[in-house]
Amino acid sequence: MRSAAKKPGTQQRVYRYRCYPSEDQAAQLEKTFGACRWVYNEGLALRSGAWERHRVNVGFAETCRALTGWRRAEETSWLQEVSSTVLQQSLRHLDQAYTRFFRGVSKYPKRKRKRWSLDSATYVRTGFRWSEDPARPGTGSVTLAKQSSPVDVRWSRPLPARTLPVRLSMTRDRAGRYFLSVLVEEEIAPLTAAFLPGSREPKAVGLDLGLASLVTLDDGTKLDHPRLLKRYAEKLARLQRELHRKVRGSKNREKARRQIARLYARIGDVRRDMLDQFTTRLVRENQVLVVEDLSIVTLLRPARGKGKRRKAKLNRAIVDAGWGELLRQLRYKCAWYGRTLVVVDRFFPSTRRCSNCQVKGPKLDLSARRWTCAECGAVHDRDVNAAANLRDEGMRLYRLMAAALPPGRKAPAVIRASEMEKCLPAA
Repeated sequence: MRSAAKKPGTQQRVYRYRCYPSEDQAAQLEKTFGACRWVYNEGLALRSGAWERHRVNVGFAETCRALTGWRRAEETSWLQEVSSTVLQQSLRHLDQAYTRFFRGVSKYPKRKRKRWSLDSATYVRTGFRWSEDPARPGTGSVTLAKQSSPVDVRWSRPLPARTLPVRLSMTRDRAGRYFLSVLVEEEIAPLTAAFLPGSREPKAVGLDLGLASLVTLDDGTKLDHPRLLKRYAEKLARLQRELHRKVRGSKNREKARRQIARLYARIGDVRRDMLDQFTTRLVRENQVLVVEDLSIVTLLRPARGKGKRRKAKLNRAIVDAGWGELLRQLRYKCAWYGRTLVVVDRFFPSTRRCSNCQVKGPKLDLSARRWTCAECGAVHDRDVNAAANLRDEGMRLYRLMAAALPPGRKAPAVIRASEMEKCLPAA
């Protein structure tokens, strides 16, 4: 099985909806989630064991043939209660995890655990029936494989009219909420180019990510850090204490766990919504967006030794900031709407360099929020100065890329300073 190729001139976009399956549908989805997890783990064990014992490389085709044997075996005949295409997609996800591992962009695949892994199932075009409602274009009924009735989906916004979904994904979070993610191919019109008033110079903005303020722009605008985990810390602590007082395996313990999961789900929803509105506004107003290349994994190294508590609080604040989600949204929105995201090298001295005279100053402590340039005497706000330096460096890289491109060709959606040699066309 091959992934569906994107049609020319279209973008693949995911629409996510809340859905409410019936008791029978929920029971069938429970079997599907468990079967997908079991097939993924068995496929991982098969591929790992074949290499460790015999140095044989087992691929996606071999695991699909093994799936046929598992479905026919008497002890695992319960797999026949789940659509085979859904189970094949689980093996496809395993194959993609191996591909990412061999490319060096992720770690070796791990087994999925019932209590920790996300419950999900992916349905390709042969695994569901879609019927569009003529009275409300973009909405309709979705009937999943092995189910006889449509799922109750709350269409918060319509899909592109007269569009057949490419793929569906049914997920259930820790709070017990079901979501239907619909992948469609649509033509997304790029936004009108944003230029500085009275010129043809593209409008650019530098973004400095931090913890005192979540994002600082080069014009001094700051997005406050919501500090959601800190805001709900007392309630989370109380619910955790109630959870540990319950007997393991009891219904009351499950109720307490659901309360904690619902609170974390609310925190995640508020954070994503805030970042979505902010990134959309940035992309609509600017042609070039410049950020720093952050190694979030390195910043979240575990706290050890002296200053352990302080480092643990810093890690918690970084996780609460959601920098990775912000950068992810900027990347795909720039690709959709014809904008350019420039990622400046992480070793660029954006904080220490004076944005007025470009002289590199001494190393600053994290507690120093303002500093004075010893060369020109300019007084800088630490974050605003860093954002201005990022904007200038990003525009330098953008002009370098634009000058190297053939006439009429647009700049790529993402320009990375660390990959400039690869991005620049050969002479």
